[in-house]
Amino acid sequence: MRTRLPVKLKLAMVSAALTFIILCLFAVVIGALAEERIRNNFDDDLLATAADLQERLTVEPGPDGFGLDREDERLLESFAAGSAEVRVLSRGGRFNLFPFQGAPDLGPPIDGVVDAGELRVVSRPLVAAGVRGGGLDDPLPRPVVEPVFWVQYAKPERSVQQTINRVRVFLAFGVLGGTALAFLGGLLVARRAMRPIAGLTRAAREVARTRDPDVTLPAPRANDEVADLAHTFEDMLRELSQARDESEAALARQREFVADASHELRTPLTSILANLELLEAELEGEQREMASSALRSSRRMRRLVADLLLLARADAGREATKAPVDLAAVAREAAEEAGALSEDHPVSLDAPEPVVVTGVADDLHRLAGNLVENALIHTPPGTPVTVSVRRDGSSAVLEVADRGPGVPPEMRERVFERFARAGGDGTGHRGSGLGLAIVRAVADGHGGRVELRDAAGGGARLVVTLPAAPAAAAASSGAARGALRSRR
Repeated sequence: MRTRLPVKLKLAMVSAALTFIILCLFAVVIGALAEERIRNNFDDDLLATAADLQERLTVEPGPDGFGLDREDERLLESFAAGSAEVRVLSRGGRFNLFPFQGAPDLGPPIDGVVDAGELRVVSRPLVAAGVRGGGLDDPLPRPVVEPVFWVQYAKPERSVQQTINRVRVFLAFGVLGGTALAFLGGLLVARRAMRPIAGLTRAAREVARTRDPDVTLPAPRANDEVADLAHTFEDMLRELSQARDESEAALARQREFVADASHELRTPLTSILANLELLEAELEGEQREMASSALRSSRRMRRLVADLLLLARADAGREATKAPVDLAAVAREAAEEAGALSEDHPVSLDAPEPVVVTGVADDLHRLAGNLVENALIHTPPGTPVTVSVRRDGSSAVLEVADRGPGVPPEMRERVFERFARAGGDGTGHRGSGLGLAIVRAVADGHGGRVELRDAAGGGARLVVTLPAAPAAAAASSGAARGALRSRR
């Protein structure tokens, strides 16, 4: 699995890596040049000091040959102060003239700068003036200058190495410090550069969470690629908002059309049903069966139109006038009607006391009737169905349970969707697929909810929970029940 790193951290790391490589190359080159310069300066200082000492020493002849006086010895001692070493050797470097004891070996006198262990040594000849000539081969006397002694001046190389080490440490700290500054600077620049993108990301998350494209995007400060992205994203959201408005307008027109069409169809359907009922009463034989079949189809059509009208009104947000309704009485009437239509299913009612809710009596009756009808359709003949109503705190609960096969697993998530159909009771009757969708629409319209649960002992249990009306509203529910009965 690849490690997820923020883009700003990647940019900062790349910036730091490039800076580190550049500074390393710079440090190697500068270090080499500085080291060479330091060594050359050290050697130049040795040569200059040795030359100065050579000029200030005086070789004088004595009874035993050439030698140095007391002033020269004090001069040599002053030059040998600190870590420096000074030696005066006889011609050929056979023995020391200064100092006479404890003198470390600086090697044979060699012109230039040489190494002697941990020391850098410079050797200079000391000359004395003399006269040569007067012989057969050289009859004319002439002055000659020849070296009689060698002076050696040496200093340890550790001082040079210490200076070089300090330069190396300084360069290393410079490389590390420059890399750290490049990382921090890259992080800061990347953070500032990614700030508009972070704002766009938050806006996109808000759109995904609310599904509302009408969000305000942060205005970019610079005219760059990020600004182009922000403008493009803003144009996309604007187009999405317009498309959503157009879709909502089209859906609203469809809902209005369905609601109006369903409402307009109720009058001719009522007229057709009335005429078919009269025609059925007057006809006999095969013609009577044909009229009965048309009457049954018309009644199903009226039921379907009523269902569509209820759903269309719910989608359009149209609310009917609500009044106190006894949910127990509504469930009792729905159970009685269903029991009369389906004699092969025993329907029992458990509603010991009135349970008053505030709602639309017709819609609540449709809710209860659809629940009972759904249990009758999707269970085999002889399966008992139980309808119960109770008050649970501040809620009114309506339950319809059966002992049938239950809801298939693949249908549990879609059971409340419109036109969702499952197998019926084996008779081929599958319904319109709107029954439970209407139940959910009515429950939502009354501020409640509907849930699918498993019944004890097997089967399905549909539970509707609605807000219960205050106790003072129970007195007015009798009028609503009377009005409901009169409409039935």
